Amino acid sequence: MNIIIINGPNLNLLGEREPEVYGSESLSEVNTWIENHEICADLSLEFFQSNSEGSIIDFMHEKRHSADYMIINPGALTHYSYALRDAIVATQLKTIEVHLSDIHNRENFRKISVIKSVCLAQYYGKGKHGYIEAIKHILESK
Repeated sequence: MNIIIINGPNLNLLGEREPEVYGSESLSEVNTWIENHEICADLSLEFFQSNSEGSIIDFMHEKRHSADYMIINPGALTHYSYALRDAIVATQLKTIEVHLSDIHNRENFRKISVIKSVCLAQYYGKGKHGYIEAIKHILESK
């Protein structure tokens, strides 16, 4: 099974940016932890991060025929990117939304997800474990 894991704007600064909110591990460390998690032993994972909405959408378009599922932490794009929402619909990628922090207990604008309605599920507030929850969701829905 091929799963793409996309991380959006500013997630390249994990470990440096607001560690009290997002944790002290770098994105590379989180990706390695996911990749080495026992639940991922028989999975093909591909990680992608960009601060550019267009690059993320281009990557989704490129992977639309080869990926079985997509896990996405869209960062701030969550709250306003109808282009990202439309790309999920257009590519027909089965998608799960993940957020490290609890977006529902933060600023009001962070409580809104314009992509939630086109995703299979949304996980938030579990730190890096949210990615594993998303993978479990995928494996249980097979």
